[in-house]
Amino acid sequence: MSSKYSKFLTALFCAFIGGVLLVSTILPDREMSETENRYLQQAPTLSLGNVTSGTFMSEAEDYTADQIVGRDFWVALKAWCERLSGKQENNGVYFGKEDTLLNRVDDPSWEDTPAQGGTPYQEGLNTRLDYVDALVGNVSVPVYLGLIPSSSAVWADRLPAGAPTADELSYINQMYFSTGAGTIDLAGALLAHSGEDVYYRTDHHWTSLGAFYGANAIFEALGLEPLNLDDYEKTTVTDQFFGTTFSTSGVRWVRPDSIDTYISEDGVKVTSWFGSEPSEGSLYVDHYLSVKDKYSYFLGGRQPLCVIESDKAPDGPKVLVIRDSYSDSLAPFLTERFSEVHLFDPRNNLNSVKDYVEQHDIDTVVVLYSFSNFVSDQNLFVLGR
Repeated sequence: MSSKYSKFLTALFCAFIGGVLLVSTILPDREMSETENRYLQQAPTLSLGNVTSGTFMSEAEDYTADQIVGRDFWVALKAWCERLSGKQENNGVYFGKEDTLLNRVDDPSWEDTPAQGGTPYQEGLNTRLDYVDALVGNVSVPVYLGLIPSSSAVWADRLPAGAPTADELSYINQMYFSTGAGTIDLAGALLAHSGEDVYYRTDHHWTSLGAFYGANAIFEALGLEPLNLDDYEKTTVTDQFFGTTFSTSGVRWVRPDSIDTYISEDGVKVTSWFGSEPSEGSLYVDHYLSVKDKYSYFLGGRQPLCVIESDKAPDGPKVLVIRDSYSDSLAPFLTERFSEVHLFDPRNNLNSVKDYVEQHDIDTVVVLYSFSNFVSDQNLFVLGR
């Protein structure tokens, strides 16, 4: 390689880097990435405390990466390079068979272990089960624990060969054996239909079909009559859904998912608490079908409390579901057997569960979480209040 050509390449590279830096500096910062479905790092605050603690440099690094011009292109390019190099994973997401993106699930700890960075102690599985058992002792109504395995567990045959991921089914069985609450065999219900579309391929949630099988598992555990799928007509509301796993992975070559519904809103009244005051809600919020976060079509997305009153089962019991986002697509099926469905999200609602049960004459409490959320949610202490 000649000296002139080397200089030309060096100058071209410097011009490229300088141009990217200049354009990134000129363009206004973005607050949100719709493609990645997350908030982007904003400019860090320069202060003595932030500098000495290392916070400033950490945030500055994230800020540079998040606000670089053409970020979506670079993220997708990285995923393509990983795939072309023979790797089967990017950002903790496996490139599975049948255009399926599967989250890697790490092994949780049974005991409390120190978290990184000096933050408060992470809660092990024993502590989380203690919170569930505290709820069992605090209320005079039956309490059930339902843990939903991830698609990586139910669709293990779609994982790349030798892909490491936690043995969720074993952990769930051990927790069910250890708790004083009643248990709901959601893993068995989903595994029995693992050849069907019980999860989204591009999102971590179960589909409406998966939620149907989950609802029947709940009804069976509570001694209620199961639903018959043949009694319902499937309606596809969109076939252009790219979920959170798609956003995290950087993958852009898979086909989109469809979102389906089976239950109508007739005879149902929904009251939502997105803030401190109640508002009229809906089982399905159509405007979300035109944005990236299409899963929020169910109930309108994350909210501290949602109460659904159903005329379909006027004599049915009242259920309180301590929930994560999997319950959003489950709720329509619950209206078929419960007169009232109370959805309580500890991530945003720190009120006493015991008091809520007493004040609203709840008949049954169901602690319903995906396995990954159960082992990571830091607000489960609310169950013991």
